[in-house]
Amino acid sequence: MTAIDPLWVPADPTATAMHAFMERCNDKFGVALESYADLHAWSVAERASFWSMVWDFCGVRGEKGAEVLVDEGDMFEARFFPDGVLNFAENLLAGERYPADDALVFRGEDKVSYRWTWAELRDWVSRLQQAFRAHGIREGDRIAAMLPNMPETVACMLAAASIGAVWASCSPDFGDKGVLDRFGQIEPKLFITCDGYWYNGKHQDLAAKIRSVASGLRAPVVVVDYTGKASEIVGSLNDGRTLLDMVAPFESTDVMFERLPFSHPLYILFSSGTTGVPKCIVHSAGGTLLQHLKEHRLHCDIQAGERIFYFTTCGWMMWNWLASGLAVGATLCLYDGSPFAPAGTVLFDYAQEERFAVFGTSAKYIDAVRKGCAAPRTTHELPYLRLIASTGSPLSSEGFKFVYEDIKRDVQLASISGGTDIVSCFVLGNPMTPVWEGEIQGPGLGLAVEVWDEEARPVTGAKGELVCTKAFPSMPLAFWNDPEDRKYRSAYFERFDGVWCHGDFAEWTQHGGIVIHGRSDATLNPGGVRIGTAEIYSQVEQLHEVAESLCIGQHWDNDIRVILFVLLRDGVDLTEELQAKIKAKIRMGASPRHVPTKIVQVSDIPRTKSGKIVELAVRDVVHGRPVANKEALANPEALDQFSAMVELSV
Repeated sequence: MTAIDPLWVPADPTATAMHAFMERCNDKFGVALESYADLHAWSVAERASFWSMVWDFCGVRGEKGAEVLVDEGDMFEARFFPDGVLNFAENLLAGERYPADDALVFRGEDKVSYRWTWAELRDWVSRLQQAFRAHGIREGDRIAAMLPNMPETVACMLAAASIGAVWASCSPDFGDKGVLDRFGQIEPKLFITCDGYWYNGKHQDLAAKIRSVASGLRAPVVVVDYTGKASEIVGSLNDGRTLLDMVAPFESTDVMFERLPFSHPLYILFSSGTTGVPKCIVHSAGGTLLQHLKEHRLHCDIQAGERIFYFTTCGWMMWNWLASGLAVGATLCLYDGSPFAPAGTVLFDYAQEERFAVFGTSAKYIDAVRKGCAAPRTTHELPYLRLIASTGSPLSSEGFKFVYEDIKRDVQLASISGGTDIVSCFVLGNPMTPVWEGEIQGPGLGLAVEVWDEEARPVTGAKGELVCTKAFPSMPLAFWNDPEDRKYRSAYFERFDGVWCHGDFAEWTQHGGIVIHGRSDATLNPGGVRIGTAEIYSQVEQLHEVAESLCIGQHWDNDIRVILFVLLRDGVDLTEELQAKIKAKIRMGASPRHVPTKIVQVSDIPRTKSGKIVELAVRDVVHGRPVANKEALANPEALDQFSAMVELSV
């Protein structure tokens, strides 16, 4: 395989749902689309026709209404399906093929495992819906959940959506302040949590945290029995009950679905909170449903009955994305805990035993498996696996090569990028085009994605800001408690007037793919030249000695100098020889401008709960500025080592 060859080429693009969709568009609208590029261009030029066809092709249950798109010329004011009505939960539960088939499969490390059929999932949703209504929860009320990625979480979300309540979730590893910073803003009518969880084989007790959060929220508490301590915890609360006790009075009946406006709020998702109190981002039921159906059915080519997996917590938007897989009739394979417990092969064991068709994870996980010298291709049989998805941070060229050399040769690798802001992807894979090393395959259908330079001019083959120039259904409805949309507009529309600026530093490739070079607010600017941090990481982390790295720009002598922090493998020290090796690797693989002025060894790399490294927080500490919200970090203590570093004072 040479550098000019793609890593993967679809065996038969015409056998995909994407191609069938394109043919349907040709027939209905009298166009002659022949390629993905044709389809994408048409989907942007004719957004009303495109999104209407997504509704029809994916079999959305509801009523479209008379209009598909109004005020389309104004990105902020545009509205999709203004007269449309639907229910999100009805559409997810409509994916059922046979009641006795698996809907949800769950593993909590090696401590807990069980599965629910579609019939069992419907029974749970029915009883929870009745319990919520008996509790007084109505349309627009908020339900907050601090739960693992387990079947009960999915059922509670569906029950909330069925009556028009708004769902917000986080993972139980958040500190009590982090939970209150999020849920305290939205004043939930009910707080659902679990009695504990396991991580890396160890039981994590939640009793004290639950009492603290319950006191701050002043909302009734429902406790899921996951580790056998639910009754004990409930006994220590002023207003609490177990989930089983809550649903005990109710018999399963037909689930009643409240059809509501397309733009009715469904989810509140939270920004990372590393630069202040987390923003509460409100997403609509209709926009989320259509965007996820498009991505699952067309971009991922998921078929009813296939088993899909994403390693995620309930504090990351990939959980919301995964849950929507029910709408196409897929079985969701859920996992809670460490991806390396009880052994480093646990996720591949799971994939083999449950016959995953889609395996979703993070670039950091792929890199960790690669550096652990594992070669799943030699130890696991994965005949059903046809798509590996990677997100969270840019996947390096080495990561691409590792997937094809050591996981599976005949698999589509979809590096994807989007985020909490749109509860979906701007750029992602598609089953009709090749996969090229180090590249995301291309823009999502219906999304007018471009890369702009500083003067707001579209560029190709040069780095710039990732923007979207036309409205799309999964744009946020609003930020919570932002009545004049000031925070919303400031977050996305100030950089380029009236155009969504996503905050990614990106570049189109000659293949029509895209490379994300890192976050725009973390780009380096030595000598006035913008450098993406991902360009440095992709070189440094090829070295066996380096486990992980983090790069910032430090203000120095009226300029910016590049500082590279490295977490080395056990037993490795940062010698002069290793520093020279790192600098040579960066110089040859990137450019002389990318070479750091200083390289400093650290004991840990600070990261968010979803595993993203926090360059801005480290930059603030290095410059003596306070970090606004350490509760957003999984390991806030890691920041301490960056304060007053002697190496950075010379």
